Amino acid sequence: MILIIDDDVAVRTSLGLLLKQAGYPTKSVATPEDALRIVQETPPRLLLMDMNYSLDTSGQDGLRLLGQVKQVAPQVPVILITGWGSITLAVEGMKAGAAEFVTKPWNNDALLQTVRTILSLQEPEPEVEAGTLTRRQLDKQYNFQGIVGQDARLLQVLRNVGQVAATDASVLIEGESGTGKELIAEAVHHNSHRRRQPFVKVNLGGVSTSLFESEMFGHRRGAFTDAKTDRVGRFELANGGTIFLDEIGELDLGSQVKLLRVLQDRTYEVLGDSKPRRLDIRVICATNRNLAEMVRQGRFREDLFYRINLITVRLPALRERPQDIPLLVQHFVDGLRATYNRPALKVGTRGQHWLQEQQLPGNIRELKNLVERAVLVSGKDELGPEDFQAQSAAMPARPAEPGELPEPGTMTLDELEAQMIRRTLEHYNGNISRVAKALGLSRGALYRRLEKYAIPFDAE
Repeated sequence: MILIIDDDVAVRTSLGLLLKQAGYPTKSVATPEDALRIVQETPPRLLLMDMNYSLDTSGQDGLRLLGQVKQVAPQVPVILITGWGSITLAVEGMKAGAAEFVTKPWNNDALLQTVRTILSLQEPEPEVEAGTLTRRQLDKQYNFQGIVGQDARLLQVLRNVGQVAATDASVLIEGESGTGKELIAEAVHHNSHRRRQPFVKVNLGGVSTSLFESEMFGHRRGAFTDAKTDRVGRFELANGGTIFLDEIGELDLGSQVKLLRVLQDRTYEVLGDSKPRRLDIRVICATNRNLAEMVRQGRFREDLFYRINLITVRLPALRERPQDIPLLVQHFVDGLRATYNRPALKVGTRGQHWLQEQQLPGNIRELKNLVERAVLVSGKDELGPEDFQAQSAAMPARPAEPGELPEPGTMTLDELEAQMIRRTLEHYNGNISRVAKALGLSRGALYRRLEKYAIPFDAE
């Protein structure tokens, strides 16, 4: 049973009819006191509750009821109903334990999707004894093609991904640069009921503020000076499927507001066309930044943060699962054998051990580039430590703290330049154009330095 709590009879009737037609039994009450009594007697599967029940529209009575419900039945999920202007209040409710919030006037399809998602996430997980989870078991249940590894932490991530994929929950994927966040996003999509619909990837770090609306929502011919033809936006391309918003931490505050509107209302407007369009879409975001810290610093909207991270997936760095390095190396070598027609190509045991001992701050991406460069440069069929060492630039014995210059005599200018290029590459997630601009270099000059210091990079 779903319990609806609202002092407006029209709202209770409308929600009750909507949920009944969708097959959900409901009960409706008008006051917090009646709601609390029902929760104590027969805890419902889900609560849909308004934030205001008196002439005082501060929402404090709603927050008070939420706190009381969480004391009596902490396992019952709560969806808050609030006006757009009260989203800050809804965020307070999320902090207090609410599962989600919707704004008035709500979109029926989006509301039902939210209800289905929250109820799916409440279903008990199948029992798995500690230490018995294997990659073979996961591969029988889910499609994780392209994801290599058997480390226990990775397997737990994959298990969570498989379980969450069946819902429409928004997912935030966190992890260092090069850990495989895009592969995880694809796995969520390919294991969902939307798998036959579009999967659209957007690198938000490469979308300028001025072009954000045109890129994401599309535009009509003549909407602005350079709009020579109609353009289909990324959201429209992904409609019915999944949109993957990579590098969401790079989005400026103005664009964050526009994105929040779309994710909240599931509607958007094409530039030059004022007719709102509906969206049926799943949203997956990824970042290598600490969004919670950015929220505290005022650089990322708190309401958007809570909107995108109903489920958070944290990917371990490669140095945290070194036993997977030989598997990844073998995977890369298998591909290189076919690419370069070198069937005898392999990495020797000593080479495997050497790679396992490296920190690899660029994670899987760095390992892949290191292996491929060693294959191309060495020309040998069996690679050893010396072949990888030749492609790996020397790092200083003691790296400087952030904002601190190294002591004189501890680092050469070349080493300092190589370290700054690495840090800038990591900061901009390998975006060569932005790295070159930040360092005051032309792209050609940056490429020459990348070659000079044997720094792995993805060619654009």
